Amino acid sequence: MIKRILLSAVILAFFNVNIKAQNTLTPELLWKLGRVSLQDVSSDGADVIYGVTYYDLDKNKGEKNLYSVNVKTQKVTQLTDELGSEHSAIYSDNGKKIFFQKSGQLWVMNANGSSKTKLTNIDGGASNYKISPDGKNILYTQNVKILKTTADLYPQYEKANVKIIDDLMYRHWDHWTDDKFSHVFVASFDGTKITGEAKDIMKDEKFDCPMEPFGGSEDVIWSPDSKKVIYVSKKLYGKEYAISTNTELYEYNLFSRNTKNLTEGMMGYDTAPAFSPDGTKLAWLSMATDGYEADKNDIIIMDLKSGEKYNQTAKWDETVSEFTWGAKGKNIYFGAGVHATYQIFSLKLNKNLGVVNTKKQITQITDGIHDIRGITATSKTLFARKKDMNHANEVYTFDIKKGEETQLTHINDEVYASLVLPKVTKRWVKTTDGKEMLVWVILPPNFDATKRYPAIFYAQGGPQGAISQSYSFRWNFSLMASQGYVVIAPNRRGLPTFGVEWNKQISGDWGGQAMRDYLSAVDDVKKEVWVDNSRIGAVGASYGGYSVFMLAGIHENRFATFISHCGTFDTRSWYLSTEEMFFANYDLGGNFWDGKNKSNSYGAHNPSNYLDKWDTPIMVISGGKDYRIPETQSMQAFNAAQLMGIPSRLISFPEEGHWVLQPQNGIIWHTEYFKWLDEWLKK
Repeated sequence: MIKRILLSAVILAFFNVNIKAQNTLTPELLWKLGRVSLQDVSSDGADVIYGVTYYDLDKNKGEKNLYSVNVKTQKVTQLTDELGSEHSAIYSDNGKKIFFQKSGQLWVMNANGSSKTKLTNIDGGASNYKISPDGKNILYTQNVKILKTTADLYPQYEKANVKIIDDLMYRHWDHWTDDKFSHVFVASFDGTKITGEAKDIMKDEKFDCPMEPFGGSEDVIWSPDSKKVIYVSKKLYGKEYAISTNTELYEYNLFSRNTKNLTEGMMGYDTAPAFSPDGTKLAWLSMATDGYEADKNDIIIMDLKSGEKYNQTAKWDETVSEFTWGAKGKNIYFGAGVHATYQIFSLKLNKNLGVVNTKKQITQITDGIHDIRGITATSKTLFARKKDMNHANEVYTFDIKKGEETQLTHINDEVYASLVLPKVTKRWVKTTDGKEMLVWVILPPNFDATKRYPAIFYAQGGPQGAISQSYSFRWNFSLMASQGYVVIAPNRRGLPTFGVEWNKQISGDWGGQAMRDYLSAVDDVKKEVWVDNSRIGAVGASYGGYSVFMLAGIHENRFATFISHCGTFDTRSWYLSTEEMFFANYDLGGNFWDGKNKSNSYGAHNPSNYLDKWDTPIMVISGGKDYRIPETQSMQAFNAAQLMGIPSRLISFPEEGHWVLQPQNGIIWHTEYFKWLDEWLKK
């Protein structure tokens, strides 16, 4: 017994020494991590294609290569290593071939990566290639010139750079709209090349597919019989486009060449169409309210024979983020949030697709402190990406009945094994209106409860975006805590995964209960002896940046410094300079001049109205191509702080939009971010 105790002591001592010798996460190391994407699963579930992107700081860009892994043996095969990125890989010919896309063209290779052959040579390149199930046709999307430009109107002035604008939506997120629109093309295909002339099935239309700004290949699919194409589009233009979220599903018939609207009368977003395995049903995600981009997402199924539509999640008190059909079409597996995590659920379908008993027919398959995304189903196994606040995405399998998981890819395991990581803890805090709010508290590596730590209070953007177990490559909680900070991240009012009502309460009340939730969270956590109350900084982006500006005027000495990234500073000027007016109308309650707005959006909830209370150091960050929250919002806040003599700094990224995406810019962002926090919270 004595020998056993001595041996345990030696092992424990060795373990502790190694822990102390381990490194902590840094911005440079964060950018060196491989970023994993799940591409496709073979029809028998035996093999998986995945992509890994690595970023080169010197070249200031990333490159993706493709790999396959055998599920049983876990043998990995690198499929591509040529210069340039390969993506959108899918199995074909019973797993013997792999189609993939590169530099705007479609390629094919053997399942082991050999014999790569380019199949298309489309002028200017295209995107979202999909071969019909019978192999006889191909579809793709490509930009088409529809409108005249200033250069067309004034060809004699070759050096002029002028935009002439007569309607709204002249810019979107990070780019100016122009004369081109993304259209769907269909062409005959013989397995090696396109034969005949491609047909634009949206000819002369001033509309896009995929949808701007985030739509992708999920926006256009083949029917199982190869006779029809289903695509997503918002067929509105100008002001109508700017104030509406009413996307529709359109069915194009290859033989009659007619187009039919399948979602007529459904007024919100309709997205992600997918046919059942037997081709008798079409499912998609649908929001009911026009103009409300964060509305509850439901699974709708249409019986293609009768044309009847059935809402499968109407009585389920959450929103669906994604779904996939089960192999036999008797179940749908979907992803959704639960208390700031994302899990996999099973929906067992009624034969008649009638009213769903959510308690009996919807079952949660996975559980745990993680986010699961990108679900693919085979007969017995689910495949998806999984991540948490301390680990970037890896590909996993999940047993359909038990939810048991197996890690398939191990891209960053070695890096994480060399690090001592923070500890992620859950805390429930009572709000001012008597509700329970989940607050993530992330503790630094080698946390010592006898010490006092500075803290970073994180305000989430969105405003309807959960603080789940995400692994951001900018707002990275593991990285923040690894610099010696306690991180406080509250799931305040307006964040999904806590029921529909909790999510809805933010709209029209940006500066109300959500701000009280924030103050409740910081007041609760700072009771801990290991939090230094004099050294807490508040940070956030987008609505989180708005929150920082609001808190700067109402915090009553709770915070020692602030950082706002691309935040709304003045709601009146923001309303008249943003682009997606449906968002501003719904979340601010409309404009400020017609007397109909009953919210406090332009009064008590306008951060610029509290400038007389500002007295705390603040850093402000902006993107020159951020047209969602134009950089003038950040400039106004910085100018005000400077004029009032408040220590302040403006970091401007002229070539970035709402996010910082270029590697070298990202490193500078992190460097300045932590330099500012260290200056005001550590010194």
